[in-house]
Amino acid sequence: MQPSNQNYKELKIQVGEEFSQVVSYFYCAVNEGGSDVKRLLVPSFQTILAFSFGAPVRFTSGAESMQLDQCLVLGPVRQPIEYTLSDGADLLVVNFKDDAFYRFFGPAMISGSVAAHPDELLKQNCFTQLWHSLKTEAAQERPMMILDFCRPYLRCRDASFEHISAAESVPLAVNPIKAIAQKTGQSERNIQLNHKKYLGYSAKEKARYERFLKAIQLLDGHLGKVDWQHLVEACGYYDQSQLIHDFKHYLNLSPARYVRFQFQICRVSVSSL
Repeated sequence: MQPSNQNYKELKIQVGEEFSQVVSYFYCAVNEGGSDVKRLLVPSFQTILAFSFGAPVRFTSGAESMQLDQCLVLGPVRQPIEYTLSDGADLLVVNFKDDAFYRFFGPAMISGSVAAHPDELLKQNCFTQLWHSLKTEAAQERPMMILDFCRPYLRCRDASFEHISAAESVPLAVNPIKAIAQKTGQSERNIQLNHKKYLGYSAKEKARYERFLKAIQLLDGHLGKVDWQHLVEACGYYDQSQLIHDFKHYLNLSPARYVRFQFQICRVSVSSL
């Protein structure tokens, strides 16, 4: 990743209470530096809605590559994605939270993975119209316009997901699926299907990711020697090889390489909306 420069600007914008269960944050990036800028989007298990208002933005994950010219729904993000902003790029990303994608788009994510223009999912051209409206507005006005656009289409949260959300909010829950099944009288299979329907991934995938995320948080900003055995035990790994396997799975980096290169992975300032 290239070092940041004064002609490349990025910003993370938090949302207010009304949409706190819908959007975790907006991410804005503008490149006016005369050369390409590459960044790495680490796995978040969130689904994103990306808009491009300038030069094309290219997303690459493994052997797959796609170009963003207008708008794109992508996720849940399970693997690292490198994105390249060419000179003149103007990117805005909406990070959906929990079941928000399902509440807006419905069962379009039943396969558990999406990479498409949002109009293809809704069988309408409303996002193309929204893109044209956003393009003529100042960057700081766009997030609120998107929230206003979403408001009438956003369905209420299903009661079935409330059980899932409550179970997963309990720290160190060994088996949230089993706990929900016992509480509601439903089969574990039915709870598993609902989990994937609402979130796009299984409870087992979520538990593995949260273990990895804890390791990332403990390493965040770490500059000195790392006590790897302590990290293994603190995050619930069997041994160091399992820790290494997860880092390579999610980031294509070993833990040691992550410590060396973590400051080259996007770190953006935060603003409130």
